[in-house]
Amino acid sequence: MPRVEFYVLPDADDRARLKLACRLTERAYLAGQRVFIALEDTAQLRALDDMLWTFGERSFVPHEQFRDDQQWQQTPVLLSCAEQPQQSFDLMLNLGITVPGAAALATQIAEIIDADETRRRAGRTRFRHYRDQGSMPKTHNLTADQTP
Repeated sequence: MPRVEFYVLPDADDRARLKLACRLTERAYLAGQRVFIALEDTAQLRALDDMLWTFGERSFVPHEQFRDDQQWQQTPVLLSCAEQPQQSFDLMLNLGITVPGAAALATQIAEIIDADETRRRAGRTRFRHYRDQGSMPKTHNLTADQTP
C-alpha cells in the first residue's frame, strides 16, 4: 500500500490548492521522482498546466498531459483528468474528488484538501478508503502562514 499524506489548507481557495500542488510536484521532480497528477476536469488541468510554468520565478517543472506510459521516459510529470498510467510511479497528487485507479501503482499519494465543504467531505471519504485498504494516512493541517 502506498504512503498517503493529506495536506489540509485552512481556506477554500482553489488557486492555493494548485500552488501547493506545484510546490509538492517541484519537490518530487527535483528528487528525481516520476509524478502523476490526477485532476477533476479539463479546466483544472489547464489551470495547473499554466501554473506549473509560472508559479515560481526560478521554477521549472517539465510536464505534459498524460497519453501513455512511454512518456515517463522523457517527461517526469504527467497530468490527466481521464487517462491513467498502467505502470508504477513514485508520487500521485490527487486533486480530484475520488480515488483514481492509478493510486494502487503509486509509491506515495498526496491529497490536497481545502475548506470547501464538498471537497472536505470527499476528502474524508478518500481518507476512509485508504485506511480501509490498510494505509494509515498522515494529515498535515497547514496554517495560513504555511500556505502558498
